[in-house]
Amino acid sequence: MKIYTKTGDKGTTALFGGTRVPKHHIRIDSYGTVDELNSYIGLIRDQEIKQLYKDILIVIQDKLFTVGAILATDPEKAILKNGKERLNINKISDEDIVLLEQEMDIMNQDLPPMTHFVLPGGHQTVSFCHIARTVCRRAERLASALNDLEPFEANALTYLNRLSDYLFVLARKLSHDLQADEVKWIPEKK
Repeated sequence: MKIYTKTGDKGTTALFGGTRVPKHHIRIDSYGTVDELNSYIGLIRDQEIKQLYKDILIVIQDKLFTVGAILATDPEKAILKNGKERLNINKISDEDIVLLEQEMDIMNQDLPPMTHFVLPGGHQTVSFCHIARTVCRRAERLASALNDLEPFEANALTYLNRLSDYLFVLARKLSHDLQADEVKWIPEKK
C-alpha cells in the first residue's frame, strides 16, 4: 500500500465510509486533534517515568485510536445495508472511563490538596503532560462542536473530558515523583 494516494491534492479527504469532505471540515479537525494528542501522549510515554504510567498511557493511546475512528466515520454510512455497524471495533465503554477515574484517585492519594491553579512547567516531562492536557481540551471542544452538528457516541466525548483531567493529575503526580517545583498561580492584587 502506498502512503500517498494523491486523492487529497485538491483539499478533500475521505471519511470512513467513503464520503469526501474538505480537509478543514470540523470532523477532520476533531479526529486530527485526537491524533495530535495521541502523539503527545507517545512523547510522555517516551520519558523516564514509572512503567505503570507507561502501561496506562498505552491503553489510552489505543482508546484514542477508537475515538478517532468514531469521529472519522460518516454518520450517514455508519450502518451497512445488512444492518451491521461499519465500524466493527469495541467502542469506548463505561469501564474505559472508570479506569481513568480510578487512576486519578490512586495518584491523588500521594498529592497535597490543590489550593491554587498550577503554572505548567517545572520539569520537561511535566510540561509535555500539560501540553497533552491542553491539546486534549482542544480535541474535546472540537468534538463537542461536531457532536452538536452530527451526534456520535456519548462515551467518546466523555472519555476526552475525563482524559484531560487524568493528564492534569498525571502532571501533578509526575511533578511529585520527579521532585519538581509546582508553582502556584497567585494573581497579583490591584
